[in-house]
Amino acid sequence: MAQSIPQTARQWNVVGHDGVDALKFTEQPVPQLGDNQVLVKIHGASLNFRDIVIAQGKYPWDTKPNVVPGSDGAGTVLAVGRHVTRFQPGDKVITMLNPQLIAGSPTRRVSHFGLGASVDGTLRSVGAFDEQGLVSMPEGLTFTEAATLCCAGVTAWNALFGLPGKQVAAGQWVLTQGTGGVSIFAVQFAKAVGARVIATTSSPERAKLLERLGADHIINYRETPEWGAVARELTGGDGVDHVIEVAGPISIKQSAECVKLDGVITIVGSIGGGGDAREMPNLLDCWMSLFTARGVWTGNRLQMEDMCRAIEANVEKLRPVVDAKIFKLEQLKEAYEYLSSGKHQGKICIEID
Repeated sequence: MAQSIPQTARQWNVVGHDGVDALKFTEQPVPQLGDNQVLVKIHGASLNFRDIVIAQGKYPWDTKPNVVPGSDGAGTVLAVGRHVTRFQPGDKVITMLNPQLIAGSPTRRVSHFGLGASVDGTLRSVGAFDEQGLVSMPEGLTFTEAATLCCAGVTAWNALFGLPGKQVAAGQWVLTQGTGGVSIFAVQFAKAVGARVIATTSSPERAKLLERLGADHIINYRETPEWGAVARELTGGDGVDHVIEVAGPISIKQSAECVKLDGVITIVGSIGGGGDAREMPNLLDCWMSLFTARGVWTGNRLQMEDMCRAIEANVEKLRPVVDAKIFKLEQLKEAYEYLSSGKHQGKICIEID
């Protein structure tokens, strides 16, 4: 049954560089639908640290003034432009952070298009999106669960399976850091293919979550700051096949310490900030210790479609972990503050009526 198309949409815009104070909530006319666009009633969204950085004016890539923030969204198609072939009204879809990245690696041109930064994003009730930047939503997930796949999910998938000849395989060792969105997805995906996981964390409470997800070994990095050698020992001395590096300068030295010869360190963020640059490995360490260091932003649409098929086939095992505290669209500022506090476990999600 077709849904009626509303005349207006409730939305947030980033109107300055003052963090949460830069967020402005208004009601605006529903955007005019282009020939290659899909009009989506957004039911769920999720947040990333990227959203906070954009509101602070510190995002290192392209942004536009007054952008609608948010890269992660899931909803129902209301209408399609006259040249759209991939979707029809009633379909359930999820967004992509980079709507131009269909396959292969990012190019300089494609990198200029970022949902919620240089392209209006998902933190609104209705939005028009390029049909190429949408993917069919996996069956069996709620809208808020599905929204978490758009950035964190596909980034973890790319980190584990995106490097030809170096995809994680059964029996290999994967090391993850903390309980952020990418790290949690990496634990789930690695265990689903039969890999063994060593996870680092800072608290017994968060360790319980990692245990529930199936992590084989958990190291408290506050109690064991030199955790790289411990992780290597857990593998029998050979080292870890894949490291999913999210913390940045404060942890890369330990990541290099634990990775095996011809292993891979995939760098997907720097949430730890700071750190002593003199302690960081350099490019020569890739040669000295014979590992591949790889940077990943998110992933392309083909990878996202592969991930969604895997989740749909193993929905209970791969169900996204969502924080118990769910926010409404009107509570976005509180959601940003909650994300900044670091008190969450799992993805922070927004329900949109």
